[in-house]
Amino acid sequence: MSSPPTPAAVPDQRLFTTVARLAARHEGRFSPETVQRLLTDSYTRLAATAHVRTHLVVLAERLTTERLDALANTQSPSDGGRPRVLFVCSHNAGRSQLAAALLTHRAGGDVQVSSAGTAPTGEIDPGVLQALTEIGADVSDAYPKPLTDDVVQAADVVVTMGCGDACPVVTGRRYLDWPVADPDGAPIAVVRAIRDEIDAHITALLADLS
Repeated sequence: MSSPPTPAAVPDQRLFTTVARLAARHEGRFSPETVQRLLTDSYTRLAATAHVRTHLVVLAERLTTERLDALANTQSPSDGGRPRVLFVCSHNAGRSQLAAALLTHRAGGDVQVSSAGTAPTGEIDPGVLQALTEIGADVSDAYPKPLTDDVVQAADVVVTMGCGDACPVVTGRRYLDWPVADPDGAPIAVVRAIRDEIDAHITALLADLS
């Protein structure tokens, strides 16, 4: 295994230990240089829209872990037959977060779920978090994240939700488009109605996947 990149190569010195940790975890599959590249890119993308930078290093590590997992699955599928579903909207703060949390909540681990935004914002809409918490969906790990090619390439199903021409199109992926209203800034009653509409789509999707 080659030596990890020098800390001067990353935008935050705290990332140096993260590079070393992730490189050790993926030894034999990804080089430290690949890990550094993805971590630095993830950090830079998240920093571009972050309102608060306190947790950027932690979020960058989580995003990089997801991207490395996607790359690994593209190279050698290892999900045990679990379908991978990616939800995409513009800001990854409303519709795609609702859909991802609902599918995760309903699938019971039988589906690998992710979400992303073509132009992610800094934080998830509070009404969306409330609507999800009300039904017992786990939102502890939810945060807006950018759309990356590696995650798209790994998906079996890509569900687009109002991102228009900016939504990705990759040959060989199955695409669904759900024309659902944007909950951004809407009263909680409206957000609940949007949640329930998406949940109906989730029910149909789960039946189809099974």
